[in-house]
Amino acid sequence: MRFSLIYEAQMADPSPANERQVFADIVEQSLLAEELDFDVIWAVEHTALTHYAHMSAPETFLAYLAGRTNRIGLGHGVVCLPPQMNHPVKVAERIATLDILSGGRVHFGMGKGATQQEAGTFGYELEALPPVIAEAMQLIPRFFTEEVVEHHGEFIDIPPRPVHPKPLQDPHPPLYQACTSTATLLDAGGRGIGALVLGFGGPEEVAVKNEVYRTAFAGRRPEDQVGSAPNEHLAALCPAIVLDDGIEARRIGLRGQRFFLEAISHWASHGKMPLPDPDSWDDPTTIRGDGIEVISGRIGSEVVTMDFGDPAMAMLNPNHAYGTVDDCIGYVERLVEAGADEILFLNQMGTVPQWAMLETIRNIGEHVIPRFR
Repeated sequence: MRFSLIYEAQMADPSPANERQVFADIVEQSLLAEELDFDVIWAVEHTALTHYAHMSAPETFLAYLAGRTNRIGLGHGVVCLPPQMNHPVKVAERIATLDILSGGRVHFGMGKGATQQEAGTFGYELEALPPVIAEAMQLIPRFFTEEVVEHHGEFIDIPPRPVHPKPLQDPHPPLYQACTSTATLLDAGGRGIGALVLGFGGPEEVAVKNEVYRTAFAGRRPEDQVGSAPNEHLAALCPAIVLDDGIEARRIGLRGQRFFLEAISHWASHGKMPLPDPDSWDDPTTIRGDGIEVISGRIGSEVVTMDFGDPAMAMLNPNHAYGTVDDCIGYVERLVEAGADEILFLNQMGTVPQWAMLETIRNIGEHVIPRFR
């Protein structure tokens, strides 16, 4: 089992001053995570998504983190591969350089991006990107292992060129794909690479996705393998706020999750849903569960709903690891039973204060991770 943190760099206040503070806070959290035996720091890549994700240059963030740490893994979760956004040659060069400078700590995830807002920034239609991304996925690992690569594809054309440097890990860093739907799980399994299940679905949904992925991986064809090293690995997102005060943890976690869903819903709906305004919210009553609001959002193709009028959601919150150490251990146990090889803890949601994130990381590192090791 691996236990990791994943970062969007979300923020309720998108001012430049607060951007600087959020990145400083994330670095502080990451350094604490290394001390407490977490395995990987994952960074997403999103462009032009105010509030939802200001992590637009993960290669810079991870390179900085490599110089501040000694052991913890550095994960791209994921690099977006539209060529006008990230050309395959430049991606291969950056990944290999980071792998060398970090002493072989890179995990390399690939994907297309989440919204038309991002795709359109670089001149693409989101729905047209899957075959473009598939071509780039097959091509990039060749740069890691071949001396000279020539490629004349449907979307990418490269004359014979040597690409340097080569990564430290042999033959290359482990490869992954972002997965939010059955189709992408089938793709990841069929390509023989790891699946980063980046959705809010609970353990039951993870179990279903695990079965789809494992079946596809077992039945993959050699000619569809991406890269030279198959990587059977399923990582599951685990939203988590873990405090001594379980009621307060649930309140903070639900508020953060609402921010997450409203922010992505704004961009996924082309602005039809407004950006989140946390100052206007009445917190759900975590004791009585008498809220009346229902928040629904789409993450990739996955629809996620939060019903604040459901007492189970507000008080017991069976869906995520919001609560005490014991609550978190119980939820992680369910994810492990569902087939997860890695737990991607998400606590950096736009309204979560720094003290709660640090306490969460410390509680997970000191109490949850040792339970499973």
